[in-house]
Amino acid sequence: MEASTLATIVLIGGFFVLMLIKVPVSFAMLLATLGSAAIYGVNLSDVVNQMIAGVKSFSLLAIPFFILMGELMAAGGISEKIVDFANLCVGRFQGGLAYVNCLDSMFFGGVSGSAVADVSSLGSVVIPMMKKAGYDDDFAVGLTVSTACQGLLIPPSHNMVIYALAAGGGVTIGALFMAGAVPGVMLGLSIMLYCFLVRKKKNFPIGERIPKERRKKIIIDAILPMMTLVIIMGGMAAGIFTATESAAIACIYTFVLTYFVFRTAKIKDISIVFKNTLKTLAIVLTLISVAKAFAFMMVILRVPDMLTTFLVSVTSNKYLLLLIINVLLLVLGCFMDMAPLLMIMTPILLPVVTSPMIGLSPVHFGIIMIYNLAIGLCTPPVGSALFVGCAVGKTPIERTSKSMLPLYGVMVIGLFLITFVPAFSMWLPSALGMI
Repeated sequence: MEASTLATIVLIGGFFVLMLIKVPVSFAMLLATLGSAAIYGVNLSDVVNQMIAGVKSFSLLAIPFFILMGELMAAGGISEKIVDFANLCVGRFQGGLAYVNCLDSMFFGGVSGSAVADVSSLGSVVIPMMKKAGYDDDFAVGLTVSTACQGLLIPPSHNMVIYALAAGGGVTIGALFMAGAVPGVMLGLSIMLYCFLVRKKKNFPIGERIPKERRKKIIIDAILPMMTLVIIMGGMAAGIFTATESAAIACIYTFVLTYFVFRTAKIKDISIVFKNTLKTLAIVLTLISVAKAFAFMMVILRVPDMLTTFLVSVTSNKYLLLLIINVLLLVLGCFMDMAPLLMIMTPILLPVVTSPMIGLSPVHFGIIMIYNLAIGLCTPPVGSALFVGCAVGKTPIERTSKSMLPLYGVMVIGLFLITFVPAFSMWLPSALGMI
C-alpha cells in the first residue's frame, strides 16, 4: 500500500474511529493528523505552524467579542426583555407563545449569533412559559431548538468568521453577514407558518394580551439591546468599521446596557462572565487550530482533488452535484460540531462549487454550509443545541427528536430554496455593493 493511501486512511478513518470511542473532537483530529503526518513524512514543525496559522488572524478577533457579548446579555437578563417584546407583538393569538418562540429567537439570534446561547438563555424563559400555558413538553423544546438555528444565519455569527478564514481570505465577513440576514429571517417565518398551520390540530392555547401600561416599558427595554444589530450591520453596510471593530463596539454597548442602564447584573460578578467567555473561546480556538492542521494534511494528500474527481464521475449536472454536497453536509453535521466542519470541509468543497461546472459564489456557498450545519446542531447524536434544549426542558432526546420531524422537514425545504435560488442570499450584499 502506498504511503499516501495509508496516510489518508489513518487521517480520515482514524479520526472517525476515535470519534466513535468518544475521544473529544479536537484530540481526535490532532491524533489523526499527527499519525497521518508521520506516515507520509511531513515534518512536525509544518503541522505546528499550520495550527498557529489557524488562529493567527485579525478577523478572528471578532469571535471573542461576539462570545463576550452573548455572555453579557445572558448575565443581564436581556433574553427576558426580548421575550416580553415578542409576546407583545404576537403573543395574543392562538398559538401565540409558539410565534413568540420563533420571533424572540430571530431577535436574540441577531444580537448573540449563537444557537446554544439562544437555547440556554431563551429556552430557560420560553419553555417553562409554554409548558405552563398547556403546550406539549416535547413540542416546546423542539420548537426552541429549531428556531435557534436562526442565530447562526442572522448576523452577527462567529461561525461566519470561521468560514471566511477557512475560505482563505477571499470572502469578506461583512458580505457573509448581509447574505445570512434574509435566509435567517426566512427560516424563522417558515417555522412560524408551520405553527400557524398546525395550531388547531394541536389545539394551541390563545395567549393573553399585555396590559397597556406595560407596553411602553417593554418596547423601550427591547429596542435598546436590539440596537446592537443596528450597530453591527449598519456600521458595516455604511463602511464605518470592519466586522472585528463592530464586534468590539457592540460589546462595549452591551456592557453599558447590562451594568449601567438596566443594572440587572452586578459589576463585581463580571469575572464570571469573563470566565464563561474564556471557556467557550478556548474550545472554539482549539478546534479551529487543530482543524487547520487537519485540513492541511488533506490538501497534501490531495483529498479535495480525489473528491472532485469522484463527484464529476458521478454526474456533471450542477443541481445533482449540489444535492449530493448538501446531503453530505447534512450527514456530517449529525456527527460533528460546526466549527471543525467549517475548517475541514470548506477547503475541500469550495474549489468544487466555485468551479465553472457549478459556478457558485463563495458567499452563497458559505450560507449554504452554515444553514446545513445549523440543522446538524439540532439532530442527534451530537447536536449541541438539542442536548442543551433537552437539558433545559427536562425531556428525553429520543422523544424530542421524534417530535421535531416536521420541523426538520421545514428546515430542509428552506435549505433547498436557499441552495437553488441564490437571490435569497445574494441580493442584499449585492444591493449594498459588498460583492
